[in-house]
Amino acid sequence: MLSENQCLLFTIASLTTGICVLGLLVSEYKASQVGKWAFKPLAAAGFIVSAFAVGAHEHGFGQWVLLALFLSMIGDILLIPARVGGAFAAGLGAFLLGHVAFAIAFIVRGIDGLYTTIAIGLFSLVGVAIYRWLKPNVPPNLRGPVMAYVAVITVMVALSVGTTVYAASTLIPVAAALFWLSDISVARGRFMDAGFSNRLWGIPFYFGAQVMFAYAALI
Repeated sequence: MLSENQCLLFTIASLTTGICVLGLLVSEYKASQVGKWAFKPLAAAGFIVSAFAVGAHEHGFGQWVLLALFLSMIGDILLIPARVGGAFAAGLGAFLLGHVAFAIAFIVRGIDGLYTTIAIGLFSLVGVAIYRWLKPNVPPNLRGPVMAYVAVITVMVALSVGTTVYAASTLIPVAAALFWLSDISVARGRFMDAGFSNRLWGIPFYFGAQVMFAYAALI
């Protein structure tokens, strides 16, 4: 159980993320880079503070979740520039490592081997379809990294199923699924020039997923 102070800190931090997400959406709509730099790092800081508020730093599973959240924050900042260039590739790498950290967190928490294997098989089919859909629009120099990214997030989502079967959790698989969907939104935005409506759901999905992961570190 959380103490009163922990509940207060988590509430303030998660609300900060929510408010900054609204500011970020307005900034995206207005194509304001200043607004993106103002709101995106603060929104990410909010989900990191949320994880500390529930005591994630006090046990192995939570520590890996915290590392994943820190890597996600780095990726958030690197993806603020609009170009698909070096910063985007570095941001992709940060998020890839973040997914690896989430995957390790689920293994530390415990997984059911059979259901994890089945989930990897099923989600791999979806991952291959997503990559084939994206590939024609991905610059040749980024096709390898994008393929690796799709593979890693597929494994992460599968492990979220495996750890949920091992020890029931509603937040973990929902957060993993929302993170996966938000990554599709990012890919559509960068490689297919999708409009604001794409970011209108992708951004809340992403930040909502991170807050869920933060709270799940309490479990």
